[in-house]
Amino acid sequence: MALRSAGVLLYRRRGNRTEVLLGHPGGPYWKRKDEGAWMVPKGALEPGEVAIEAAVREFSEEVGPVPPGVPVPLRTVRQNGGKVVEVFALEGDFDPADLISADFELEWPPRSGRMRRYPELDQVEWMTLDEADRRILKSQQPVLDSLRTMLADG
Repeated sequence: MALRSAGVLLYRRRGNRTEVLLGHPGGPYWKRKDEGAWMVPKGALEPGEVAIEAAVREFSEEVGPVPPGVPVPLRTVRQNGGKVVEVFALEGDFDPADLISADFELEWPPRSGRMRRYPELDQVEWMTLDEADRRILKSQQPVLDSLRTMLADG
């Protein structure tokens, strides 16, 4: 069975344009990557947890407090490594300066025996949908199309 994750795609409207909040993963592998590196804040479902609960929990752990509102199911995507990600959309606002990401531990450099801590997300940024199309992980790009469709339908 594929690993399951869930996340919240936060969006806001600024005049006639929509912006989304995407996160840039922390750690040495992603340090100098931009296009194709940004993602919906997400994380694994705990045993017995439903996707919406995991999405909200992961947003609060990786980004900060979830804005008020009810996240709505948006789309499920399969990432390149096989992980299935269920994404929920939520209209709201968040100041990127308030990022409070949880850390993870990684041996770095590889085989050095030294464990280092890195933030799950080293930054979050608001970007237009067109900019997000270029910068989001390719496997997550369909969630942007689903958001466009959801907003166009009303």
